[in-house]
Amino acid sequence: MHQESRAASTLSPEMKAIGLIIAAMIAGVICGSILGPRAKELGLVGTTVIGMIKALAGPLILFAILDAFLMSPMSWKQGRRMVAIALFNATIAIAIGLFLANFLRPGEGWKSPEPVAIGKKAETGSARTIDPIRDLLHFVPQNFVQPFLENQVISIVILAVVTGAALRRVRHQQIEQGRNQFHGIENAVVSGFEVVQQIMSWIVKLVPIAVFSVVAKAVGEGGIARLAILGPYLAVIIVGLALQILIVYQSWVRFVSRYTLKRFWAAAQHPLSVALGTSSSLATMRDTLIALERKLGVSPASARLATCVGTNLNNDGILLYEAMAVLFVAQYEGITLSLGQQGIAALSCVIAGIGIGGVPDAGLISLTIVLATVGLPQEIVPLLLSVDWILSRCRAMTNVLSDMTLAVVIDAFEPEKELDSNLAGD
Repeated sequence: MHQESRAASTLSPEMKAIGLIIAAMIAGVICGSILGPRAKELGLVGTTVIGMIKALAGPLILFAILDAFLMSPMSWKQGRRMVAIALFNATIAIAIGLFLANFLRPGEGWKSPEPVAIGKKAETGSARTIDPIRDLLHFVPQNFVQPFLENQVISIVILAVVTGAALRRVRHQQIEQGRNQFHGIENAVVSGFEVVQQIMSWIVKLVPIAVFSVVAKAVGEGGIARLAILGPYLAVIIVGLALQILIVYQSWVRFVSRYTLKRFWAAAQHPLSVALGTSSSLATMRDTLIALERKLGVSPASARLATCVGTNLNNDGILLYEAMAVLFVAQYEGITLSLGQQGIAALSCVIAGIGIGGVPDAGLISLTIVLATVGLPQEIVPLLLSVDWILSRCRAMTNVLSDMTLAVVIDAFEPEKELDSNLAGD
């Protein structure tokens, strides 16, 4: 008896979370089968949890970006190179996601009898034309409060980037003038980021409840057969992530970096195992830096730029997942997205992913924002969580490999350096 208790206590928090998600899904299936259509009201619980996550998304993005500006060492030359490579990889990731979702159409199993254009789904909604200039100018904030009240993520990012750049500049000026008045602001930013993350972690613990409620609602309204569509959804996203890793990242390592694929993958083994266990590239940061600096001999500047800032900006796993998930939701709802609307969704994926990469369940957080940005329903999101414990780990491993790839490519453009002899044989 005592041995069983000790064995149970050794389970990691991640494994316990997976167990809770599976238990919630099974309980939802049973409850929905028993209650039938009466389980519809349970879906409100899932909607409430998603609303709580959305409420903290804005502050999380703000503090994460400010933290990156203040705490990550980088030069403008390296920064420009990092942004260019990250945007290229992000574009490829989104293209893979949109192509597979349009070609394989995994969400059509639940679509409405007659597809409708986005904006016509709601009774009071109306379609509007896409005006890129107007839409972009709309995101320029007019004050510091409204973006947070309306959860306008692009406006929040603009405010965060401008404020972060200004804080970094002021800190540099104070150092030149021999003043030391900036530590209070730095401490406030770091502490604020940690506080928001802590609150978010508490809310994310309610996710099993949301999974239970939405699964019960889905089974109650349409029977257990409705869950079968999640198989294709899961498979298609994993295929997309595999293509990003095996084609895009391996091409960078093979043809641009100074390392062989064998050596790169040998160094990546431990960070990937940590990402698989924690479902977070942020939690894997220390192991990623060790792999880059000690096992591959990447310069500290390149390694820390790609890993620290890359955790916030270089989230190909999340971007590819969101691009596919957005189209899945549209197909599920019977909503037709034009190419222009898919482009807006892709841009929203990029913007929403900035600042929250590396956080566990970051894909969930940013997906709800993207769906709101393009006007798609969000009630289905908790249902997708029934398999998200698998996808979140796949996304985290993809993001870790993205950071490592970015680091070795940035380092390849730096002047040749002599590697330590003990690294040459790794």
